Amino acid sequence: MLVFVVNNFFMLFERSFEFNIQIWEDILGFENCEFYIKRWPKLDGMRFEDVLISFPEAVPCGIKVASYGGKIILNPDDCYVLQEGDEVIVIAEDDDTYAPAPLPKVRRGYLPKDFVVPKSPERILFCGWRRDIEDMIMVLDAFLAPGSELWMFNDVPEVDRERKLIDGGLDFSRLDNITLVHREGNAVIRRHLESLPLESFDSILILADESVEDSAIQADSRSLATLLLIRDIQAKRLPCKESLISHVPRGTFSEGSWIGEMQQASDKSVIISEILDPRTKNLLSVSKISDYVLSNELVSMALAMVAEDRQINNVLEELFAEQGNEMQIRPSDMYLREEEELNFFEVILRARQRKEIVIGYRLEAAERAIINPIDKVSRRRWSPKDVFVVISEKE
Repeated sequence: MLVFVVNNFFMLFERSFEFNIQIWEDILGFENCEFYIKRWPKLDGMRFEDVLISFPEAVPCGIKVASYGGKIILNPDDCYVLQEGDEVIVIAEDDDTYAPAPLPKVRRGYLPKDFVVPKSPERILFCGWRRDIEDMIMVLDAFLAPGSELWMFNDVPEVDRERKLIDGGLDFSRLDNITLVHREGNAVIRRHLESLPLESFDSILILADESVEDSAIQADSRSLATLLLIRDIQAKRLPCKESLISHVPRGTFSEGSWIGEMQQASDKSVIISEILDPRTKNLLSVSKISDYVLSNELVSMALAMVAEDRQINNVLEELFAEQGNEMQIRPSDMYLREEEELNFFEVILRARQRKEIVIGYRLEAAERAIINPIDKVSRRRWSPKDVFVVISEKE
């Protein structure tokens, strides 16, 4: 499970810049909403579509099917009828804070349009070398569109890389969607980084290099140095830099400052830094020049949740696996028409027409997403820039 947790956090960020680490920190932590599995005999004989709107204080997202030996099924079909012994998987604040209630009256409505997001080839850069990098390559190959490129920049000699990858279990013949491009260099030396087309990458992942992985502080220092160098190089290569800087929203940093220029560069491409020390994330949060994956802390959270209820391991494995269901961010216009007012239950049923389960949302002006909102029945007018957090089948 550890490989799933770390590697797929990277992939989730790479695929959606708007995917917020706060969502997973909330779900894996013990201070907000978590996954719970419980049997509710009064729901036997009810369709899953109705189960979805039966809990005012929780969001159902799957079934533990008794007739299949307790198999976990996330995002089941609406027509699935709960049988004796089945248990309901929900996201809730605590295991004693939710219970089914009489079905509310909910308008169903129809989707505004057939919303299809085509996948295009991407160019990704890995800076650094992890000991499980071959697993990350396979996960990335499953996610990306055909014709994508994965550039690998690190100080491992190119002649040794293929051997290390094969020894680690990578089968090059199974790479269907990505082409590997190798570049050798030191990620904390500016002239080495300047040899790369840094402005051309859709996403850049800075890995905690295995050469310094035993020291969290040293690994984070190296990652931060690489991040600052890349952002500075990108900022200096931005076209019409003066024009761009003049449109920087006023905030903590001055418009012409070096960090202001880096924030402009961050709008053009995604950089995800793997950090090991929780104290480092404060620097990244304040600067707003990078997203981050706090790998050690996230793994600890996942292990703690599984230790409390071993069944949750199967839920997490599916969400982090290459196949099955995953968490995604969806724009509000996927489900809503302009000026339309819906409550949260109505949004849930609207999303079921795409076989998706809405578990929360982030409003346009908010910095944090709300998972399992308290009020699910009051209608509101949603902004076109609001986004919903959903569980959906992998595309």
